[in-house]
This record gives sequence, structure tokens and C-alpha cells, in this order.
Amino acid sequence: MPDLSTQARALQPRTVALRRAIHRRPEVGLHLPHTRDAVLDALADLPLQVHLGVGVSSVVAVLDGARPGPTILLRGDMDALPMQEDTDLAFASEVPGAMHACGHDTHVAMLASAARLLAGRRGELAGRVLFMFQPGEEGFHGARYMIDEGLLDATGPAGRPERAYALHISATIPSGEVHVRPGPLMAAADTVRITVRGRGGHASAPHDAVDPVPAAAAMIGAMQTAITREVSAHDPAVLTIAHLTAGTTTNVIPETAFMEGTIRTLSAPVRERVREIVRRVCRYTALAHGCSADVVVEPGYPVTVNDDGAVTTLATLGREVLGRGRVVTMPTPILGAEDFSYVLEQVPGALAFLGACPAGVEPSVAPPNHSNRVVFDEAAMVSGVAVYAGLALDALR
Repeated sequence: MPDLSTQARALQPRTVALRRAIHRRPEVGLHLPHTRDAVLDALADLPLQVHLGVGVSSVVAVLDGARPGPTILLRGDMDALPMQEDTDLAFASEVPGAMHACGHDTHVAMLASAARLLAGRRGELAGRVLFMFQPGEEGFHGARYMIDEGLLDATGPAGRPERAYALHISATIPSGEVHVRPGPLMAAADTVRITVRGRGGHASAPHDAVDPVPAAAAMIGAMQTAITREVSAHDPAVLTIAHLTAGTTTNVIPETAFMEGTIRTLSAPVRERVREIVRRVCRYTALAHGCSADVVVEPGYPVTVNDDGAVTTLATLGREVLGRGRVVTMPTPILGAEDFSYVLEQVPGALAFLGACPAGVEPSVAPPNHSNRVVFDEAAMVSGVAVYAGLALDALR
């Protein structure tokens, strides 16, 4: 294991080149033809069985070891975000309104180089590695589509993966560190959309109308209060109404008010409880104002739950490959969401964060993931490649 970092460092020019090529041409959503082709080119000379997605631009590549054994899955997501890049990078996005602001370009490059490293050490593998290059992580449920298209059965009679791992880069963690924790790591994310219906009229005579705006305002406060009164603080829930719109001008009471936001929870029971709270509070608050409320809760990603054993393996391996001080146990989950959760619902495994804060910048003030100014330290990709490869070698010894 100790020589993995040396091998990953030797692959760094190739890793960086692929990352920058993808960064220049970011693609959003489930259909990423240029990114897919870049992945295929990077893997073309390796002894892999490659399967392409039918309804989405996914790539599944299987590396068979020298001897029979189990299957391990390694994931790298490929999609970008619909936002304008405002960095001064020489390889900044050339596509207006699209940017790799969450570092998925680095995930692709690290996974491709890990595949190359492992292909050179096939003789040490008893089993196979399934490389999952996934589109549509940013809200498009790409992992679920890949599972529906047979991801977990891609190795056929050899059997489904017994372990699944993913790394996610972060600009606000010291470069080269790996942060992980057992159990719930990231939140379930549901979208709530509420339409409050009243009766329009002249703003000077609200008594002749039924104003939906005060009803909507009351709902926001009532929902926040209800969550703090009905959900344990030890199993947190977050509701944020991020968009509220009503009316067109100053002297017209509108017919409707519309608001939408996000619900974040860390357990299935609390997730369902908050959904019920939102529906109930909105319905009866609307009635108290003489209005009605249509509430739609759109299910998002499930809770990302790390397997205890997989986390222990990842942490042990990380310390062996990177050094003891480079693996950190996170004290709390974060309430972002991740669609690797779909994989972890079916395969025990773990997702960990790989630090890539740029040199000379304090992590606490670095532009974070999803910022239009985020920059990742490319040197951290050496650690990512080494950890990916090490997880496979450790599982398939």
C-alpha cells in the first residue's frame, strides 16, 4: 500500500489533463456526451469491459482480476452546475452558464487514473472492480437511473458489489485530508411547493378580498415553530422556504401566493414526520385566513448512510496510504444531499470527503463547493487516486 501514492503521483499529469479537459467543457444533467467521450478515451487502452447507459450518459467499466472473488464498486460523478464560472483559471469553463463548481471533474479524473493504476496490478486482484461514471448527481437522480439500467448487475453471474465507495472533493478541507464518519453522513432532501389560494381585489379594500399573502407569511413562521416543537433536536430537521412570490403591483391583492423550499432530514421517520407537519400546518393556517393551500412535497435523495464496517476499512486504508494524521472523523453529519445514497441503500459502503483547499488559503475562508469562484488544489487528486486504488486492492487481496 505505501507505494500507491508514488504510483498515483506518476499518473498525475494524465489525471490533471483529463480533469482540465472536462472542466473546460462542463455539461449539466443526465446527458453528457462530451464528458462521456472523454472518459471513454481515457479508458480506451485498458483491459475493461465497458457498458454505456441507454437513457443517460453513464459509463460502467469492469476490471476483472487474475482470480475469482467479490466485486467492489467505485463511483465518480460527472455532471456540472448551471452557473457562470468567475475564476481566473487558465482552463476555466468555455461554456456560458455551466461550471464544474462541485469538483465532479476531479472525481472523473481520479477514478479514471485509479482504473489505470489497478489495471497495472490485476495480478493482485481476486475479484473485480466496477467503475461507476455517473451523470446527473446535481438533482437529477443519476445514480437511481443507473441502478434501474442494471448497474449493480453489470458483472453478471459474478455477483453484485459487496462494497461501494465514493470520494467527494471539498475546497474547505485541508488538501489531501480525508474526512468521514459512520452512520448518517448527508441528509435526505425533499422539495416542498405551496400554492396559497385566496380571492383577489383592490389593495385599498382588503375586507372585500381574501388576501393570500398574510396567510403565506403566517405559514412560514408556523412551519418553523412546529418543527422545533415536534421534532427532537437530537434528530435534526431543516426547512428553508427559499422562494416566495405573489402579486404584480402595489394596489392589487393577488389571487394566489406561491412559495417553495427544501426539507433536510437525517432519518426516515423524521423525514416523514416533517412532510406531515408541512401539509397539516399549511392546510389549517390557510383555513384560518379563509384561504386554501395546495401542498406538494417532491421526494429527493434519501439519507446518505455510511456502513460502519466500510468506514473502518476506509479510515484504516486511508491512514496506511496517506498517513495517520490525514484521516479525520467528522463530528457531525452535514445537511447537503448526495445521490450516492441510492447505491448505499443497496450495497454497504461509504462516501468520504477529500480535502482540496488551495495552497495559501485558509479552509474557513476558501470559496466553497457551488461557489462561482471555487478552486480546488489539483495536488489532492494524488491522494484520491491512491485511496480509490487502495480500497480495491484491500478488498480484493
